[in-house]
Formats: sequence, structure tokens, C-alpha cells
Amino acid sequence: MVSEARVLIAPSVLSADFADLGRQVRAVTDAGADLIHVDVMDGMFVPAISFGEVVVDAIRANTDVPLNIHLMIQEPENLLSTFAKVETDQVLVHAEACGHLHRTVSRIRNMGNPVGVAINPGTPVSAVEDVLSMLDMVMVMSVNPGAAGQSFIPQSLDKIRRLKGIIDQGNYDTQIEVDGGIKADNTAIDSVKAGATILVAGSAIFNNQETIPEAMKGMRGCIASAF
Repeated sequence: MVSEARVLIAPSVLSADFADLGRQVRAVTDAGADLIHVDVMDGMFVPAISFGEVVVDAIRANTDVPLNIHLMIQEPENLLSTFAKVETDQVLVHAEACGHLHRTVSRIRNMGNPVGVAINPGTPVSAVEDVLSMLDMVMVMSVNPGAAGQSFIPQSLDKIRRLKGIIDQGNYDTQIEVDGGIKADNTAIDSVKAGATILVAGSAIFNNQETIPEAMKGMRGCIASAF
């Protein structure tokens, strides 16, 4: 049985104020973020370009919590060492972007980093089933990747449930991460009830309506209500 304490919040800096990025990273760290979610986009796997090595290094320098590095890039195996520089960096690649997923996952494990695989809304759970025993996490994309501020796709809940069933049946120690459209409302509550244990939250944490500590407190309260 998943406990409230095991559900982690990973604020996504893609929604932060880039003109004040260091302070905002420190603010979510001080407010109790469990992970810092970093979206690396290359303009090919997804249309947008976000940031590269220098910015990821700057984010890492402003927090002592692990980075949850989401590589939305083609052929991520060519850039693993560029973005994963310490063993606490969690590295997530897309099943759709890897020609040889097992080999890429093995390389990340051999680097000593926690490893995850992300699957897009149109990608079935079966795409990761054969590597589940090697994974620390599977990320269910609840929006189409490439832009912040999208709405949660409700069908993602069924995918989370299916994935949890496979993980439980195989007795795998694999967390389920959900990324996209998560707010301090039913999107978070229902995701946790379905089996998610890591919630990526962007504009729900970085916004103009409340402070970062207020937003983090609201998300914690929302998670608590799922139990």
C-alpha cells in the first residue's frame, strides 16, 4: 500500500521564471520539493527547444535535491554524460526516441544513475514492459510532450492503473511518475489513487496567483486527501 509520505513532488522548472531561475529553484527546494524536474528539449523529438547543459548545471548548483532529468531528445544515448553528471541525477529517456531501449537503459544503469522511461499518450504500456525490471521509474505523459500549461488527458489514469498492475504482478520496485497538467485538484488526487508516486507539477507550483510555499503546501494537502 502506497503511503502519503511516499508520493513525491517534482516541480518542473520549465514553468519557472527563467530571469530568476536560481532563486526559484532555491525556493522550491526550501519549500520541500522532493525532486527538481528538468525538461531538456531538442527541437526535433518535440518542436520546442528548452535548455542545455549550462542551464542544467546552474539548476543543479542551486539545489541539494536530486534532478529528475527528462530527456525529450532524439538518440539520448549520445548525450547521457552531458546531462547526468552526479549519481543522484535521475535520467529519463523516451521509449519512442530510443532505437535500442534496452541498451540505453543499461548504459544509464552502468553510469550509476537512477533510470526511467517515459511514454507518450499514444504509446502503450507494453513499450516498457520488457525493461520494467531495470527501471526505477516509468513516466506516464498525461499531455503530449513539448509545452507547459497543457490540460491533463483523462485516459492517462487507465494507463497508470494498467502499469501499476504489471508492476505489482512482477513485484518490481518501480515508481510511476505522471507528467502533464497536474494541479492541486482531481488531476493529482486521481493520479495518486491510480498508482502514481511521483507528481510533476509546473504551473501548479510556479504561478502568479500564489507563492511557491503556498503552492507546495496546497499540493501536499491535495495528496493527503487521496488517502
